[in-house]
Amino acid sequence: MMNGNGDHDHSEEADSKQEGSGADADPSDDANEQEVIVIQDTGFTVKIQAPGTEPFDLQVSPQEMVQEIHQVLMDREDTCHRTCFSLQLDGNVLDNFAELKSIEGLQEGSILKVVEEPYTVREARIHVRHIRDLLKSMDPADSYNGVDCNSLSFLSVFTDGDLGDSGKRKKKGSELEQIDCTPPEHILPGSKERPLVPLQPQNKDWKPLQCLKVLTMSGWNPPPGNRKMHGDLMYLYIVTAEERHISITASTRGYYLNQSTTYSFNPKPSNPSFLSHSLVELLSQISPAFKKNFTSLQKKRVQRHPFERIATPFQVYSWTAPQIDHAMDCVRAEDAYTSRLGYEEHIPGQTRDWNEELQTTRELPRKNLPERLLRERAIFKVHSDFAAAATRGAMAVIDGNVMAINPGEETRMQMFIWNNIFFSLGFDVRDHYRELGGDAAAHAAPTNDLNGVRAYGAVDVEGLYTLGTVVVDYRGYRVTAQSIIPGILEREQEQSVIYGSIDFGKTVVSHPKYLELLEKTSRPLKVQQHAVLNEKEAPVDLCSSVECKGIIGNDGRHYILDLLRTFPPDLNFLPVDDEEMPPECHRLGYPRQHRHRLACLRQELIEAFVEHRYLLFMKMAALQLMQQKANKENKAAALTDRSNAEPEASPADASQTTPAIEAPAPVTSPTPSEPAATPSETNQTPESQPTEAATTTTTTTTEAAAEVTEQVEALALTTNGSPESAAPDHQGRECESPLEGKEAEENIPGLAQAKELAESLAAEDGSSIDPKSREVVLNACKAVGSISETSFDIRFNPDIFSPGVRFPDSSADAIQKQKQLLKDGAAFLVSCQIPSLVKDCLDHSALPTDGATLTEALHQRGINVRYLGTVLDFVDKTPAKTQLEYFCRIGISELITRCAKHIFKTYLQGVELSALSAAVSHFLNCFLSSFPDAVAHLPVDELVSRRKNRKRRGRVPGGGDNTAWASLTPMELWKNIATEAQTYYHFTLQCESADQAVEKYGLQKITLLREISVKTGIQILIKEYNFDSRHKPAFTEEDILNIFPVVKHVNPKASDAFHFFQSGQAKVQQGYLKEGCELINEALNLFNNVYGAMHVEICACLRLLARLNYIMGDHPEALNNQQKAVLMSERVLGIEHPNTIQEYMHLALYCFANGQLSTALKLLYRARYLMLMVCGEEHPEMALLDSNIGLVLHGVMEYDLSLRFLENALAINSKYHGPRSLKVALSHHLVARVYESKAEFRSALQHEKEGYTIYKNQVGEAHEKTKESSEYLKYLTQQAVALQRTMNEIYKNGSNASIMPLKFTAPSMASVLEQLNIINGIIFIPLSQKDLENLKAEVQRRQMLQEAGKSEEPSEDTPMELDDKLPVDD
Repeated sequence: MMNGNGDHDHSEEADSKQEGSGADADPSDDANEQEVIVIQDTGFTVKIQAPGTEPFDLQVSPQEMVQEIHQVLMDREDTCHRTCFSLQLDGNVLDNFAELKSIEGLQEGSILKVVEEPYTVREARIHVRHIRDLLKSMDPADSYNGVDCNSLSFLSVFTDGDLGDSGKRKKKGSELEQIDCTPPEHILPGSKERPLVPLQPQNKDWKPLQCLKVLTMSGWNPPPGNRKMHGDLMYLYIVTAEERHISITASTRGYYLNQSTTYSFNPKPSNPSFLSHSLVELLSQISPAFKKNFTSLQKKRVQRHPFERIATPFQVYSWTAPQIDHAMDCVRAEDAYTSRLGYEEHIPGQTRDWNEELQTTRELPRKNLPERLLRERAIFKVHSDFAAAATRGAMAVIDGNVMAINPGEETRMQMFIWNNIFFSLGFDVRDHYRELGGDAAAHAAPTNDLNGVRAYGAVDVEGLYTLGTVVVDYRGYRVTAQSIIPGILEREQEQSVIYGSIDFGKTVVSHPKYLELLEKTSRPLKVQQHAVLNEKEAPVDLCSSVECKGIIGNDGRHYILDLLRTFPPDLNFLPVDDEEMPPECHRLGYPRQHRHRLACLRQELIEAFVEHRYLLFMKMAALQLMQQKANKENKAAALTDRSNAEPEASPADASQTTPAIEAPAPVTSPTPSEPAATPSETNQTPESQPTEAATTTTTTTTEAAAEVTEQVEALALTTNGSPESAAPDHQGRECESPLEGKEAEENIPGLAQAKELAESLAAEDGSSIDPKSREVVLNACKAVGSISETSFDIRFNPDIFSPGVRFPDSSADAIQKQKQLLKDGAAFLVSCQIPSLVKDCLDHSALPTDGATLTEALHQRGINVRYLGTVLDFVDKTPAKTQLEYFCRIGISELITRCAKHIFKTYLQGVELSALSAAVSHFLNCFLSSFPDAVAHLPVDELVSRRKNRKRRGRVPGGGDNTAWASLTPMELWKNIATEAQTYYHFTLQCESADQAVEKYGLQKITLLREISVKTGIQILIKEYNFDSRHKPAFTEEDILNIFPVVKHVNPKASDAFHFFQSGQAKVQQGYLKEGCELINEALNLFNNVYGAMHVEICACLRLLARLNYIMGDHPEALNNQQKAVLMSERVLGIEHPNTIQEYMHLALYCFANGQLSTALKLLYRARYLMLMVCGEEHPEMALLDSNIGLVLHGVMEYDLSLRFLENALAINSKYHGPRSLKVALSHHLVARVYESKAEFRSALQHEKEGYTIYKNQVGEAHEKTKESSEYLKYLTQQAVALQRTMNEIYKNGSNASIMPLKFTAPSMASVLEQLNIINGIIFIPLSQKDLENLKAEVQRRQMLQEAGKSEEPSEDTPMELDDKLPVDD
């Protein structure tokens, strides 16, 4: 097979297969396809017959459990008040946990009877809880208080209820009758006010309908023995809305009135007793108000979109809340006192053994898709439960509600066990971290450890177990919560640890089973197996860092813990004596002293670095092969079709064909400091070179060789002649211009051939390969620092530079290599990854909007946040820095709030609980208020009793002088922030107060307030704060409502669903919309299967589906899916998260397309308000938003308003895309259209000319855009002339002039929609079938060409699935 064509044939085969099954081209997915079909067994309908209601039909699926029908009935309006019932089929009670398909005789049309069962104490409690939940179902208090996974959503406020129906209800005509389009003043471009109150608009449904005044447990509980024997389970005390005080008995037969009063116990039934099986039925008979309000409350509840009600998998907290009245709530009160210690209704045996649950779910089988789904679903469920329990426990520990297991020790050394979870505080106990940075290291270790747990969890090796780990920051303390290894508490640590070291490498042990298990993780995690010396000077083999400990639990499982050094150290922040850093690090002032010595490189960086080296390896090999070829053929310059040698190494292939070459004895050769130009090689031409069948290039090969030599010299820039060349990077080592493209790589001749060589070597045993080719590989291996000489394989030794770890002399060479690799990695981060981030921001492929999205953008490229100062300095030196102003602003506000967070942490540790709100408000005043002498109001002790000497202070962890916090001044705080910025981020802040920061860097105080609140968990009262008053502080202690935990945990993934989603995306990009749509629908089903209904990834799925529906012309379906995406984004990410803002914009577009103009405008205004609040007006995204708003306003003929938004968009586009960008041309065109509608032709012409000039210069005269613009210019000129004629006519002839009617056209909705689609990047191409075929072929060809050039930058959104693609070499 011809080298160049290999890939083409393969892809055609793959295509034909895909056409056939709609599956992915990967053979393993064929099997999946069948399995998927099995999963979606067709549903059927059953009839449900409940007492007191008409029978109704219910659609069920064979996979469901009987339990799920119970849930549905407890949610339905007409049956929601029943909880204690069984379902019977032909008189047989169905088992709650049976799957429907396993029940004999259950089929289409079967009748299921709902039969009331007798109560037990547990059932009675569940019933009361459920009724309380129904009464509270419309009350947002739980969402504001951040409990039970409730969170806020405001979409329905802007769409007036559910979009789908209201769309049908409201369509009168084309809805052009009066719409009030004027936005509130603060949303208009240029407005300086940033109000806070609109963030959480009042939802009219939340005005609670009062059904009862009080529902609570009676003081007469529990029933005395003689009443138990009459079937009394418990007593309730109720005050109805009519002020009637009643006492109710819950008995085995149901609920009835008894004759007790508050002070006398008389359990006899009153007359009438109103005995009812359900509390609701009883109350409806006693209280008319209850009956009326309960019914309308349930109606409202059922009308809400389910996504507004379903619990989220992890708790989302709101940083603002209105003042909520505190109501009496029996269930909450009971929970608080029983501390509901794992008292989860459905778990027998009370507390949960978290470790057992976490590990058994990992052990579930995973051979086929249904098994994997079950397993992933179980893992995810246990995980979110564990995270919730750990968070509750951590708060209880800090609030002082849990007894320590070592109560005699000083408070910071205490450890706790609660609900089978182990808690420890993030302080350096017993000088464990003394060498590594004390408390700073103890604070960083838990997050590093969590990253390790995440990494090992993702590799998912059978037989290797990690602990459930959650890190909680609360009230200034860091708490680590871990599941408990069975038996660990009974033994001393020294006896338990059979692998690793408990004293940072002084004593080390190893264990063959652990080595075998960890060896499996070594390739995906890039950890190199290495030997270290133990205390007896004997070498011990490890396949992880020394701190990683292996303990076999009493359950026989192999656990690893303390994974804080899973990834190698970051030498930029770890100065080591006598070690010289690469010049590109030196230039930026690295290495720098850091607070602790645990700074590691991120996993994303390791992946990117290895990917980069792999490309380099391929190029080196290619260049040498070309060189050899050139020498072989320099007599006869062959000219053959060049297209065969197109480089086609796509990233996916690259990882599959990792050349694992097993050559017998490596051939030694001179150091390849410049591999292609070593004379010794080039003179001898090998006789047989089977791998290079017929690949030559069009340029004469001698020229090629010369060209290659030049390229190689550029490539193999070696650091002081050593073979491990520091990652040579065409982004310029000086980082002068990170923006030069990747041209250098596009067409390196022979890349395909090198790949072929690698493949053929990997395929055979290596004996038939001649020494020359082997030498090529050896040279390339050496040049890129591979640990093997016969194949590309880069791994890191995480113990290099660890204090206290010693290596045997025999491995000195390897260690030297490893040190060099680490330096190269550090250099790669600053000389490659930081410039590439800036480049992505300049070409708008990365657009951070706030602190969180900025952090994410850094992390995706493997840049730690501690590099933020360097990134900002780098941006400052970029020539195009005006185009990055928004980036600087977000970066500096992130840097300031992070510094403030560091200070706030230690500040809070010195505050006792009673002064917490005063201390927090004082800190915020010092941080943000312009009031110069913010004086802390020491809380007036509410319980004044000055006589007693108040020494009874509770012991607070780390409590010292409890009023030290009150002496903080704004000046001192800002001085500390500047010092922190200098010492931690090495960035010089030029401001000494909040006002100077706002002035100098263009920040907004409201944004800073949001960032600091979100980072520290503060919740403040939602009202307008006057930050700029110089007469009184902005915050009082009444404004601080709550302080929430900030929780970090692992997010288990739904791998199969993710694969489907990715292949769906790929299909869509290739233009196969229908197939893509099917795959994404499939992914959605699988995601729902694993995560339940609410999850960030489901959100992405819905957004893509909506976009596809829209492109394929199904607008109502697009609206439906996008509405779900918005609701879900509000609920799981937060109401003002940047993604939520994006979702609002998409929804507005689909609303417009569905003719709901006023809704579209409301949504866009909401998005603009959120955007202003999150990052201010100056942001590239704002241009898109304003273009959208301007277009919609143009469509409803609000021309002046429309112009304000469009001209703002034009200004922002010119600033951030440069005045000659096509976006700016489009902006000019949109403005011109509005002027045309206003009949101001001169202005219209002026703008259209600007646009025309840009098109002409950028895409040339012949381009259709230029032609369109030129046509439009002609049309405008005609109109202008016509208008002038008419005016002249009027001047000349006065009132009796004969006037031609002028055409002033309101734009048609279709033309507005067309422009909206264009600016939002949605393009419809009406094509014939033949065109489509050609287009697909073209797209594929282009992709293949691109892949080769692109593969050096790993794609951000798709983490490579390493474990199943890389062949492991022995």
